[in-house]
Amino acid sequence: MGSREIYISIDVETDGPIPGQNSMLSLGAAAFLPGNPEPVATFSRNLRTLVGASPDPDTTAWWETQPEAWEICREHPENPEFVMGNFKNWVESISQMHETTPVCVAYPSGFDFLFVYWYLIRFTKESPFSFSCIDIKTYAMSMLKKGYRQCSKRGMPKRWFSNAPHTHKAVDDAIEQGQLFMNMLKENTNATE
Repeated sequence: MGSREIYISIDVETDGPIPGQNSMLSLGAAAFLPGNPEPVATFSRNLRTLVGASPDPDTTAWWETQPEAWEICREHPENPEFVMGNFKNWVESISQMHETTPVCVAYPSGFDFLFVYWYLIRFTKESPFSFSCIDIKTYAMSMLKKGYRQCSKRGMPKRWFSNAPHTHKAVDDAIEQGQLFMNMLKENTNATE
C-alpha cells in the first residue's frame, strides 16, 4: 500500500442501536481520493437480519415514519457473511487499485463504525480499517474551534455541503457525508499550506 489515503465514507441503516442485539439492515460506502469531491467507487448492499437478534421498538416506530427508506433497505437482503466479505474485498481492491491506505469516515462514527466493525470482525475476522474511523463531527469541532454539541450539521458552514440528498438510503448518505468530509478536508488542507 502507498502512503496516500483513500477515504471510505460509510453509512448504515439498522433496526436498533447496538449490533448483535439488533441488526444492520443496509450498508453503503463511497470511496474518495484527496482533492476529489466525487466518489471513485461506491458499495451498496442490504443484509438479512441476524439470527437471534430483534428489532428495537423505538427504532421500529421511527422506521414507520420512513416507509420509502424502509422499503429500499429491505429489497434483496443478503447473508451478512457474504455482504461483509464482499465489502472487505471491495475496500481492499479499491485501495490496491489506487495504491492507497483505506481510512474510514462516518457521521457519527460511534454509531456507523460500531456496526461495520462488529460485523466485519464477526463475519470476516478482520477489518481493513484496523479499529479506527474519522468522526466528521469531531473533525468539524476541531476546524470550527467550537464545542462538540455546537457542531451538528446545522452549525456547519453551508459551503461544506454538496447538493447530494440525505435520503436514509445508505449509499446516498455515504456519498453526501463523504462529500461533506472532502470539502472540509480541502478547506483545512488549504488553510495549512
